[in-house]
Amino acid sequence: MQYDYLIVGAGLFGAVFARQMRDAGKSVLVIDQRNHIGGNVYTEETEGIQVHKYGAHIFHTNDSNVWQYVNRFAEFNRYTNSPVANYHGEIYSLPFNMYTFNRMWGIVTPDEAEERIRQQRDAARITAPKNLEEQAISLVGTEIYEKLIKGYTQKQWGRPCRELPAFIIKRLPVRFTYDNNYFDARYQGIPIGGYTKMVAKMLEGIEVRLGEDYLNRKSDWDSLAERTVYTGPVDRYFGYSLGPLGYRSVRFETEVMETDNYQGNAVVNYTDSETPYTRIIEHKHFEFGNQPKTVISREYSQEWQPGTEPYYPVNDEKNNALYARYKALADKESRVIFGGRLGTYRYFDMDAVIASALEATQRELEGDGVQ
Repeated sequence: MQYDYLIVGAGLFGAVFARQMRDAGKSVLVIDQRNHIGGNVYTEETEGIQVHKYGAHIFHTNDSNVWQYVNRFAEFNRYTNSPVANYHGEIYSLPFNMYTFNRMWGIVTPDEAEERIRQQRDAARITAPKNLEEQAISLVGTEIYEKLIKGYTQKQWGRPCRELPAFIIKRLPVRFTYDNNYFDARYQGIPIGGYTKMVAKMLEGIEVRLGEDYLNRKSDWDSLAERTVYTGPVDRYFGYSLGPLGYRSVRFETEVMETDNYQGNAVVNYTDSETPYTRIIEHKHFEFGNQPKTVISREYSQEWQPGTEPYYPVNDEKNNALYARYKALADKESRVIFGGRLGTYRYFDMDAVIASALEATQRELEGDGVQ
């Protein structure tokens, strides 16, 4: 064997695993089917602007160990995620807070806002929310649900809100303060110079081969290493033998604009059902850019189809049950570690991906991995 570990995927999980193992004295080879490192956090410079090629990525965490870890590889700016919602030209603050409630109802105190939401929740007669629609109404009332959640969510997930599980919306911040910070996290920001620069730093001194599809020559690749770390779709690893899992995919239309400021904010969500895209990202605002031009990306959510990039899992009851069967197969692959969003079929934030990679390497080094 030429290597201790073959790592399939140069995204965050693969890069962190590779770094930790290399620092522990292990020999590592990283491959990726794309022509770049970084996975979905990949950034690319256009007009002097770091463009998030696969959608907005704002790093945030409450885990001080993870925060200290990423700061080994990049300096982070002070960017605070403060998206806004555009509903037929009406602008609302996201997350839902007192600015949102004031714009919606003309109220100014938390008591007034809580009372308005309570009235609407009581009128809807929701006690134990059974789906996303009921969960959303219980959190913010009927009017905000209809204007700012329903259309956007149905575009994002490609199905009616009544057919989506309640837990999806539980991540949505709702607060009765004038606070536009979307995340309730101790640490937040974006790596100066982009995520690609940060991941490249993680992979310094490590052999990386791009444009290589592991599953097309699986036996050849496996013969190179004692252990394999696989971060691709778990169902594809097993040839979709139990049927395909459900994913959402995202398509972007990116355009250079002959203006220095297109929308005044990094992220604007279009929450009506008629606008075909879910949001517009203006990338320069992630790093407080003052370039003479700007770059925007219109984001379209779509159902995953074979041949397109899966972005995140659809963790409904049906798909979770199917994943449990794939997980049973994965547990029998003694030489393979499955990791990342796609390898474990979990909707991970970036900090959770990094934490899981650190935990996986620790288990390997302390347990029965490559000696």
